[in-house]
Amino acid sequence: MKFRCERDVLVDALGTAGRAATSRAALPVLSGLRLSLGGDRLRITGSDLDLTITTELQVAGGDDGIAVLPAKLAVDIVRNLEPGAVEVDTSGDRPSIRAGRSEFFLNAIPADEYPNPHEPEGESVTLQSGHLAEGLRQVVGAASSDESRPILTGVLLAAEEGGLRMVSTDSYRLAYRDLPGTSLLEQGQQVLVPSRSLQELTRALGDDDEVTLVLSDQMVSFSVGDLHLSTRLIKGDFPDYQKLIPTDMPNALTVERQTLQDAIRRVRLMARENSPIRLTMGPDGLELRAITQDVGEAVEQIDAKYEGGELTVAFNPEYLMDGLEVTSADEVVLQTRDAQRPAVLRSTDSDDFLYLLMPVRVS
Repeated sequence: MKFRCERDVLVDALGTAGRAATSRAALPVLSGLRLSLGGDRLRITGSDLDLTITTELQVAGGDDGIAVLPAKLAVDIVRNLEPGAVEVDTSGDRPSIRAGRSEFFLNAIPADEYPNPHEPEGESVTLQSGHLAEGLRQVVGAASSDESRPILTGVLLAAEEGGLRMVSTDSYRLAYRDLPGTSLLEQGQQVLVPSRSLQELTRALGDDDEVTLVLSDQMVSFSVGDLHLSTRLIKGDFPDYQKLIPTDMPNALTVERQTLQDAIRRVRLMARENSPIRLTMGPDGLELRAITQDVGEAVEQIDAKYEGGELTVAFNPEYLMDGLEVTSADEVVLQTRDAQRPAVLRSTDSDDFLYLLMPVRVS
């Protein structure tokens, strides 16, 4: 196999597919990237068997062929080459990467050992990506990264009346987003997709892209332009999230989102050693306070509209900031009942998104 390609184009493609490669798998070959050249079309595939990412790009093709290159090393080499054309040649005993006066020789990985990842079979559904991309951005971050609880590392996609609902939780917070009019699943159907896979999909989505989805019992695939991503579904029962969302929340704090974010950034400088930020809500507005013993204290007051009884509630500042960053509105409302029960963060102009946050108990 032999081809030429601009450095920046090649490193982007290698990096995208390389995010699915792994050095922790039982098969050492999965630490590599499979490159397949046919004419002027190059396909680059990375996989850990649970997640597979394939991207295609136009190159100046020479000899067709297939080769497997070490994923991380190939990306690092190409990224550090001088700008301009890069030539890859795997026809000899050792694959080579050349650009300018630089030349690298890599130890070959047998291409015939690279597995052929399974692809889902079924009918495809195509939709515009704009709302899907925004919705994924809002919910993916609330999923857990704790592999000992695999159910919570996924995002639930559920067909609701009139559209699609996406839900994630790590047991400390929960996010859901409704996409009215989006039909990916049959009525009553739901699947649990690894959040890691959806995070990679989000990287590839633009506002005007079309996404094609194929779903089977065990897998789902997404195609966006020259990128194809397939992933195994998570098996198991997602928590009954509806029971976690409070219905009786008599207190409501309405505040400018950016103003609150800026205040939290300042106050949390004193929230060391997992110290929470205390929010005191009353008729005079909102007071934020962070105290860390042996370090100091920060206090800031901001204007806000508040309805309800005076209340002080404490939150993990990172989790609170995460929720504010994905709430797409100039104004947000924080609904509470008391200092021990979950609070709910919403935008003031839409009910499609909800972010639930557990408070931190403080003395």
